[in-house]
Amino acid sequence: MIQLFQARHISLKAMRLWSDRHLRLSLTGLGAQYLIALLAVGAFAVNTGNNLFYLVFSLMLGLFLVSGILSRRALQGLRVTGLKEGNLFARVRGGIRLHLQDTGRGRLRGLELHLVLEDGRVEPTFLGAATREGDTLMVLQARAGHRGWACLRTLEFRTRFPFGLLEKSRFVDLDREILVLPHPRTPPAPPASWRGEGHRTLAQDGTSSPAGARPLRLGDAPSRVHWKRTAQRSQPWVRTFEEDRPLGLHLRLDLALWGPGRPFERELERLSGAILQARLQKRSISLELQGLEGIREVHGHTPCWRALALAEAAGTGEGAPAEAPLS
Repeated sequence: MIQLFQARHISLKAMRLWSDRHLRLSLTGLGAQYLIALLAVGAFAVNTGNNLFYLVFSLMLGLFLVSGILSRRALQGLRVTGLKEGNLFARVRGGIRLHLQDTGRGRLRGLELHLVLEDGRVEPTFLGAATREGDTLMVLQARAGHRGWACLRTLEFRTRFPFGLLEKSRFVDLDREILVLPHPRTPPAPPASWRGEGHRTLAQDGTSSPAGARPLRLGDAPSRVHWKRTAQRSQPWVRTFEEDRPLGLHLRLDLALWGPGRPFERELERLSGAILQARLQKRSISLELQGLEGIREVHGHTPCWRALALAEAAGTGEGAPAEAPLS
C-alpha cells in the first residue's frame, strides 16, 4: 500500500508537469523506450504482487520525474532584457545580439535557443550554463530575406537536459521589429573623373602598415594585391595603406526617378555596397535623398544604411537610369 501511495503521488506530480500551459513537453525516442519499459515493470508488479518490482517501478518513475523537474528548472529564471540587430544585411549572414537576465547564478542549463524571424532564418544557438553575473549575452546568426523592417515573433528555449528522456520548450512572445539593411552589392570600380575620389599616394612597400582594402584601379602596383579579399570578392582588390588619404564619398539618390521593383532594389544594393567599401577604406560618407518631401542629407555609414533600408521609390520607374552616379 505504501508503494502504491508513493507511485500515485509521483504520478500526480508528473501530470502537473504535463499540464503546464507555459511549457511544451514531448517524449524523445529514448524517452518512449524508457516509458515502455516502465509500463512493463509496472504490469509485472501488479500481476505478481512482488515488492521488488514495485520498488524498481518506483525508482524508474522517480528517475522519469526527475528528468522533467530538472529540465523545467533549466527553463526557469531567464528573461529577455534587450535585443540589437547591429548591421544586419538582407541575404547576408549577420548577428543578432540577445541580452538575457539570468537568475540561475551558475545553474546548468543545456538550452537550445530558437528565434523565429519573419521572412528569414535564425540559426539555433546553445546556452550551456548560467553566468554568475546575472546578465548573459547570446549572439544568434540570422539571414533575412529582404530589406526593411522584419518582425521577430517568438523565442523558444528548448532542452533535453538531463538524460534525454523528455524535451521541454518554453516560448517567449517578442513581437519586436529589427531593421534589415540592403544587400551590399559590390559596385564597379569608379572612373577617375568621379568627384570624391581624392589623390592617393602610392606607398612604397614596407614603409607603412596596411589599413584596409579597395577594388583594383588602373595604375595600382601588382605587389599591393589583397589575395584573400580578391578570392572572396571574385575580382581584384588591393591593400590600402596609412599613407593613403582618400576624401569622403557623397552619394545621391533621386527617389522620383525610380519606381518600385527590382531595378530600384538593385540600385539600393549598389549604394549599400559603396557604403561598405567606404567603411572598409575608412572614408567619411554622406547620402543625399531627393524625394517628394524635399532633399534630406544624412552622414555616417550606419545612418546612410538605415536611410537606404527605409527608402521608398516615389516615381513610376519609366525614366529610371540604368545606373545612377555616385559622386
